[in-house]
Amino acid sequence: MNICVFLSAADLDERYTRPAREFAELIGKGGHTLVWGGSDSGLMKVVADEVQKAGGRLVGVSVDFLRDVARPDADEMLVAKDLAERKALLLSRADAVVVMVGGTGTLDEATEILELKKHSLHTKPVVLLNTAGFYDGLKEQFLRMEEEGFLPMPVTDLVFFAEDGVGVLAYLEESVGVR
Repeated sequence: MNICVFLSAADLDERYTRPAREFAELIGKGGHTLVWGGSDSGLMKVVADEVQKAGGRLVGVSVDFLRDVARPDADEMLVAKDLAERKALLLSRADAVVVMVGGTGTLDEATEILELKKHSLHTKPVVLLNTAGFYDGLKEQFLRMEEEGFLPMPVTDLVFFAEDGVGVLAYLEESVGVR
């Protein structure tokens, strides 16, 4: 399975890097491919290192203005001209999407993917990995949107919130039909 992961390129605390490494190890050991922003820094590097170490493939999608921080030993590296093309390439190469901790770039990627799913422009499963309660507030907001009629579908049809990597992978394997 090609698993697109949106996440931070920042150096983060162990409370975020440990669960990220654990999830990445599951990706690699499962024989899956990581499709990610291609950066060789911060949490992106942590995840790519662990996927590669555990035997998984790496497909990076960098962007022209960040090509100097792209991972040199990825199995495949695409370079998009801008962020919009990058998001489209990431989604096109994925069977499923996982949103890990991150900043405004990660939030931008997540909301665009969810908006596309809301309009049935893709049907890929989307999971938010809620490491250390990072997305509790967003989950609450989505539930409010659903309750007050802002979403045309139940939140559970749009996104799945998982508390750990095992939960993410189990949900994805069931959703995509991969074992």
